Amino acid sequence: MNATTTMNKVEAETGAALRFITCGSVDDGKSTLIGRLLVDSKTVLQDQLAGVQRGGEVDLALLTDGLSAEREQGITIDVAYRYFSTAHRKFVIGDAPGHEQYTRNMVTAASSADAAVVLVDATKLPWAAEVGDGEVVKRELLPQTRRHTLLCHLLRVQSIVFAVNKLDAIDDAELAFERISAALANFAEAAGVQVAATVPISALKGWNVASRHANWAGYEGPSLLELLESLPVTAQDEAVPFAFPVQWVEKFSASADTSRGRRVFWGRVASGHVEPGQRITVLPGNQTATVAQVLSHTRQPKTVHAGHSAGIVLDRELDVSRGDWLLEPGAFEPQREITATIAWLDDEPLVAGRVYWALQGHRWVKAKVARIVDRVNITTLESEPADQLEANAIGDVVLSLQQPLAVLPFTQSRALGSLILVDTASHRTSAAVLVQPSVTNA
Repeated sequence: MNATTTMNKVEAETGAALRFITCGSVDDGKSTLIGRLLVDSKTVLQDQLAGVQRGGEVDLALLTDGLSAEREQGITIDVAYRYFSTAHRKFVIGDAPGHEQYTRNMVTAASSADAAVVLVDATKLPWAAEVGDGEVVKRELLPQTRRHTLLCHLLRVQSIVFAVNKLDAIDDAELAFERISAALANFAEAAGVQVAATVPISALKGWNVASRHANWAGYEGPSLLELLESLPVTAQDEAVPFAFPVQWVEKFSASADTSRGRRVFWGRVASGHVEPGQRITVLPGNQTATVAQVLSHTRQPKTVHAGHSAGIVLDRELDVSRGDWLLEPGAFEPQREITATIAWLDDEPLVAGRVYWALQGHRWVKAKVARIVDRVNITTLESEPADQLEANAIGDVVLSLQQPLAVLPFTQSRALGSLILVDTASHRTSAAVLVQPSVTNA
């Protein structure tokens, strides 16, 4: 690869809008950080600032806390999305809640994020203890710091940044940052998490957020915003064989042209690409056909790649409905039993033998929890035997499916390696499911 090709690749990765989330424990300053980014990027108007006063002073957190319950309680409940841009890039921010009971909302936001900023409140950690290598701090990292970092890692968030906040409230900011950084590095190494950077910040005062605060906390690197401007977006699953979940069927039954199918199958290409002349297989049914025409979201004939919407017309009429998949022939072996890592999001514990609805793309199938393999100890990061998974636990399970699904390991494909489980009675989202590489046949 020559220098020009490398430069074009970097520009493509960093030129697109970056979707990132802020996460971490309760009151670590996530909403305040986003408010600071919006203010310093001049995205917020004066009348908006006037509307977020609390006690006669501007409360930056109120810029993202849009629900009345959030403003009354001073907490984040749902994910709030905000948009801003700099001279170099556009951003979409998701402000994820820190409370453990709202972990499911954080998972929703992280599933589509390119990057995550995990905030760490320096005032909550025993950084002043006389220890080497930050061992005491490592043991005292807050559970939600650990849980959110692990979930971002499991969900293939490409870039994870630790932002050590509230160092302006500490007398020896340099020592605190040094020890907390060491603790975070040790934790990330033990968990197998690749960290893009660790940055000391003060979200309240704006230090090292949009611009650098020189000679502070012993840090001489870029500001948080400068880092975000350089992070890549998540690559689409272009190298994976073609897969397309049908979302909507458009009918042209009155057409007199019988040389090809008279319906357009709309959806978003999950992996690979689609073009006229391409052979496809329908799941379920295993019927085959040839693609006669491909339309873009603006109804222009063109080849459509992973991550983009398409309308597909086949060369003959086939029984294809919402929820069916169009696949590259022979590229997938549909599975009736899968091993997966799950983030359990329901208040009622998961036990073996329960049956749920599993959703992949737009396809619903019944899924039985054949067995629970183990559970991850958030503190030690070790796998432990388990006969149930409580709310917000992370563990491995084996699922038996009523009908086969075309799946790939989540490490290979976000779209084909992810499902959700839904309670059949309450219709609550119960779990985020990530298919493991050790997929077995039924």
